[in-house]
Amino acid sequence: MSVSLTGKDTTILNERVFSDLATGDCVSLTFPNNLAEAKIGKNGNTIYAFNSTGKQCTATIRVIRGSADDKYLASEMASYINDPAAYVLMSGEFIKRAGDGAGNITADIYQMRGGMVQKMPETKENVEGDTEQAVTIYQILFANTSRIMG
Repeated sequence: MSVSLTGKDTTILNERVFSDLATGDCVSLTFPNNLAEAKIGKNGNTIYAFNSTGKQCTATIRVIRGSADDKYLASEMASYINDPAAYVLMSGEFIKRAGDGAGNITADIYQMRGGMVQKMPETKENVEGDTEQAVTIYQILFANTSRIMG
């Protein structure tokens, strides 16, 4: 029997541990490109090629609006907008902890490099009690990501 218990994950950007995360999927990493491509030719001959764009990652981070983490990411975005050529790219780690039910924990670590806020965060006003208006959603594009199981 295999089990996986998860909890106490950690999100770090530029050595800053994020603690003002919002509800639901507060952090998600998506990879829009394949790591490998293949072309089939005559007689079933196949050519495989590594696609380095498969290491590109978009980190979606949902933080509480107006929190210290929101202000930090807003300042990162402003730094890029104010002088794109001088901007120092972000690095980070997302650490997913998985337990086996017997006390053993595996750290599933995503190391991300070459990042910047990709989009201006959206906002809204709602008079019917929609809690999403108190959440700021950032999309951070990272050029290079690796996964380490420890």
